[in-house]
Amino acid sequence: MPSRLASPLVPAGDLVAVLTTLPTAAAAQSLADTLVRERLAACVNALPGVASTYEWQGQLTHDVEVLCLIKTQRDRLPALVTRLHELHTYEVPEVVVLGAEAASQDYWQWLRAATTGAL
Repeated sequence: MPSRLASPLVPAGDLVAVLTTLPTAAAAQSLADTLVRERLAACVNALPGVASTYEWQGQLTHDVEVLCLIKTQRDRLPALVTRLHELHTYEVPEVVVLGAEAASQDYWQWLRAATTGAL
């Protein structure tokens, strides 16, 4: 099978990944479906089996959660964060935003199209 040439890396300062955790795979899938359907995210990866240790209401807590990696454009962040808070099952949802330095050109073009409806 012929291999594709690698897409060159391009600056992608407006590409961000948002981290959040959810209690179940079903909750993560529901969140992912909504965010992608509403074009607030291009893609959501749900990583089950994340062992979380934290203090909550004075108690050391251990949970197994689903980590969601939500990929979007920086200008979609305000609407995405608002929607995430509306849909999230936790009283205090994790919302951590990580910026990208670069991305493959093909992926960056697809992500922009997916979040703007230009697919």
